Amino acid sequence: MKNIQLPYLDDFLLNLQTNNRSEETIYNYERDLKVFENFLNEINVDFEKIDKKTILNYKAYLTSRDRKTPKEQAGKKKLASFSINRMLSAFRSYLKFLINMDYKIPIPPNAIELVKTEKKHPRVGEFEEIIKLIESPSQFEKNKIVALRNRTMLEVLFSTGVRISELLNIKITDIDKTGRIFIKGKGKKERFVYLTPRAQKHIKNYLEVRGKTESPYLFIPYRGRNIHIKDKKISPNYLEEKVKRYRELLGLNIPISAHGIRHAFATYLAESGASPVAIQILLGHESLDTTTRYVQASDRYAERIFRKYHPLKE
Repeated sequence: MKNIQLPYLDDFLLNLQTNNRSEETIYNYERDLKVFENFLNEINVDFEKIDKKTILNYKAYLTSRDRKTPKEQAGKKKLASFSINRMLSAFRSYLKFLINMDYKIPIPPNAIELVKTEKKHPRVGEFEEIIKLIESPSQFEKNKIVALRNRTMLEVLFSTGVRISELLNIKITDIDKTGRIFIKGKGKKERFVYLTPRAQKHIKNYLEVRGKTESPYLFIPYRGRNIHIKDKKISPNYLEEKVKRYRELLGLNIPISAHGIRHAFATYLAESGASPVAIQILLGHESLDTTTRYVQASDRYAERIFRKYHPLKE
């Protein structure tokens, strides 16, 4: 079987790099486009022969469990509509690049329509559940330094509301004596976030046990393939899997993820009366609309507001 490849893919990735896109963004584009490349090889269709029916079949492929990941492994679960749209958008961007470079394309970018997304009922864990999750590494991790590190990661995550990638990229030199952290976030936008006294205490305890290391990063791995790398740091997958495992061990029925802790940060600040604009700045959002989607009022809070303010109570 012939090996079908997307033409000028390396040039597209180089273009992203020269436009100052982050390493994570470039990696995500490459990963998503490799999935499309795998699909073309499975159906044995050359890039030049792609048409609207190919795109329709690709959407069906993405919704199935039979799709192949970039590492040629079978997909373990059905992709959510948001993930499917991210992959379709990656292919759109790739086609737009080819147009800008005066290369021939088999189908125009606007012919690739995104799928309808699900509108889920917003669910944020109750405050007591968030606390249990944050404290769970101390309960479930047998290795003391791993317990301290993982507990500190979750404390910092809820203290600051940073993205997972931002959390894992924090360097010790990014934190000043007042507990302010300098963050270079999505799109290389810079901002400050702030540690609570509680989170500062956990960082201090963790660093005392961690000791000195060549890695500049605050959180470092103790096992795995990154352990011997000078600039070693924790992988996002590790943190996400750990949070999932802690949640299962605690028996929490609301699916709180590592990213969900960021949502909880925004929600509970809002419920305590914080300004949406201030929350927007802390989260690093360009648009207030994005922040509004993050601030997901809990059912209990909504009921409390209803009972307090409804004009016709009796």
